[in-house]
Order: sequence, then C-alpha cells, then structure tokens
Amino acid sequence: MPVASPEDLAGRLAEADYIADDGLATAIFLAIRLGKPLLLEGVPGVGKTEAAKALAGLLDTELVRLQCYEGIDAAHALYEWNYQRQLLAIRQAGEREVDIYDDRFLIERPLLQVLRAPSQRVLLIDEIDRSDHEFEALLLEFLSDFQITIPERGTIRTTSRPIIILTSNRTRELAEALRRRCVYHWIGYPDAEREARIIALRAGEVAQATARAVAAAVRDIRTRPLAKPPGISEAVEWANAAMVLESAGSSWPEAFRRAIGVLIKDEEDLAYIAPELDRIVERALA
Repeated sequence: MPVASPEDLAGRLAEADYIADDGLATAIFLAIRLGKPLLLEGVPGVGKTEAAKALAGLLDTELVRLQCYEGIDAAHALYEWNYQRQLLAIRQAGEREVDIYDDRFLIERPLLQVLRAPSQRVLLIDEIDRSDHEFEALLLEFLSDFQITIPERGTIRTTSRPIIILTSNRTRELAEALRRRCVYHWIGYPDAEREARIIALRAGEVAQATARAVAAAVRDIRTRPLAKPPGISEAVEWANAAMVLESAGSSWPEAFRRAIGVLIKDEEDLAYIAPELDRIVERALA
C-alpha cells in the first residue's frame, strides 16, 4: 500500500480526480490494511463505482469488474467448463485417457481471474443488490478466505490477495453473513462545497463559481420528491452540457434549462420540475 494514512490516501485519490471525504478514505484505507473486502452502499450516482476505478488507477493495477444482475450464477462469476472442448478432446483421445478437468478446459470468470492473477488486482463486484441471496452465498468463501473450491479440482487459493470492493444501491437488504465479512461505508450526497469541487475537477473548463452554482441548483432539485434524484455524475454532465450550449450562444440560465435532459432522466420528474426550473437556476446563479 503506497500510502501511510487515510489523509494521504485522500490526497492521492484527489490527484486521480476523485474527491473522497474522511469517512470514505478511512474505510478504503482500513479495508486494504486489514485485508478485508469493502462494501460501499449509497443511492445511485454518488461515486461508488468511481471509487474502485480511482483506487485501481492510484495503485497502477488492473480493475476487474463483475457487474451483477438478477440470475447471475457461478458460471458467470467464478468459472465454468468448456464442454464442447471437453467432448472434442474425448473423441480425439480414442482409447487414451484424457483429463477433461485440465486447465485448458477451464474458463476463468472474474473471481477466478483475480485469484490466479500473477499480481494484485482490484476487483469490483458492482451492484451486488441486483443479484439474489443464492449468489451471495456463493461469494462467502471467496470473501472470507480469498479462495474458490472447484469440485473437480479442489481449492484454489490466491497467490496475490486482491482488493475487493462491493457496491450496493440498497434496492434490497444484503445478507448478514456477507456484511460481516466486509468493512462498511455509506456514501451519501456530498455537501455543497465538496460537490462544487467535484464538478470543477471533472467538468473540464467550468469555472469555480459556475461549479458552485450547479451544486446549489442540484441540491435544490434533490429536495423535491423526485422518482430518480440526480447523482453527482449527472451534475457534472449538466455543467458540461450547459457550457456547450453557452458556447453556442445560449445565455447561462437558458443553457441550464435547455440541458436539463442530462440531469433529470425521468419523464414525470421532468414534468414536475419544469415549472420551477428557471427560478431554481436563477437563484443558484445569483
């Protein structure tokens, strides 16, 4: 670990264009130093996935991503056998014996890939809450002992312990057994100052004053009863889109109004916010 403290880690992440508060930097630091997976929960768009990407960049190592979905199983996450190659090998062998569970017939999926990698990897298990409880149970051995048991091969242990980050949007409650194996951190929406820093950092040429105005407008919009409140990534996109329209001749208030489709991405939310959008933008830009 090339950092000495959570504060040092936060500074290094900032150099990678990721602004982490003290709580998140501490959670990442402890997870790595203690050799435990890190579970990041929060609403969509607060930077959970980006934290894993930034950490992989900081450590100059490969990010292996497993995107979870309903129905995901071991064949998609751990490993599977190439049955066609096995059958072909049996036919070609004739009377000779053939080991159909040799490495050449084993298809490595993300979890097995990071275990057998020659150097440390960052593994992102993204949106674990989209999977089911059966899949969580499959992960328990991997998360606690950094190993996978393949019935035909035995137990495969890591040669270089991966850094594991799980993310959840909390669409369902995760199993207690999974939570116990992890360092936990909840990522909420940032305060106005930190969100303005993020927008200024990630939105290209946007000025600091404009970034503060965008942060203020977005925070105002999030107080409304929207079905899908905008995340930080949408705020950055909104600032970028408004700059594009402003350079094309729109005034600032008009540019933000016309670019609202990159911030609000739900028809009912757009209809709800439309009557107040001009006032929200004007207050933020004042």
